[in-house]
Amino acid sequence: MAFSFKNFRILILLLILFAVAAETWLSELRTTSWKQPLWVVIYPINGDGSTTSQQIIDTLSLEDFTEIETFYKKEAERYGVAIEKPVSIQLSEEIKQRPPATPEHDSGPLNIALWSLKMRWWAWQNDNYEGPNPDIKLFAEYHSQGSETGHHSFGLKKGRISVARIYASKKYRAKNNVIIAHELLHTLGATDKYNLNTLQPDYPLGYAEPNKRPLFPQTKCELMAGRIPISQTEVQMPNSLKQCIVGKATAIEIRWVK
Repeated sequence: MAFSFKNFRILILLLILFAVAAETWLSELRTTSWKQPLWVVIYPINGDGSTTSQQIIDTLSLEDFTEIETFYKKEAERYGVAIEKPVSIQLSEEIKQRPPATPEHDSGPLNIALWSLKMRWWAWQNDNYEGPNPDIKLFAEYHSQGSETGHHSFGLKKGRISVARIYASKKYRAKNNVIIAHELLHTLGATDKYNLNTLQPDYPLGYAEPNKRPLFPQTKCELMAGRIPISQTEVQMPNSLKQCIVGKATAIEIRWVK
């Protein structure tokens, strides 16, 4: 049977798709092998166009994010990960264009898939970092209004892109780092461990101390749960990464535990 031009095009397309899938798989395997530091670049964005946000962005330095590196080093050591510096954070210039609007959770799989493609295209177009290609691109979008932050943040495993919507205030630097560290782990395959409707951490995976008796109040926050359970109905945000841990279920997801 003659091999038609149509069949030839289909074969080429399949080969391209296979190559892309293989590259994605190998890239994901490399980033969670923990044999070398993950190169994370933070790109600041003025999320509300305010003077307050701009002042924060203009005074940013790597020192603002060193707590994140310290946190990952401490937690990796706790799981026996033999690497001196699991995460290396770099700071790029400000991005002037905001990312595509984030869809609601109930937008449907097709709309979310289309948005994911738009997001990856936007991240590629707006990458202004002049160093090595980062393992993770994290866009830190600053807002002067707290209502715009936190729950609108996200991290994508495909493309390893994250947008952390955070507070434009120096006094919130430690809390901002909790949000950034949380979203960063999403890009490595870690899942949320809290109820989207109630914001209550899931028991036991979302509890830092699931075997504590009495169970409440908890004193630590499982990072992917995002909050400290005070009672069956009350939670509070951690003040800094010093109140957070990476739970075992999360450690398994990011391959700190085999």
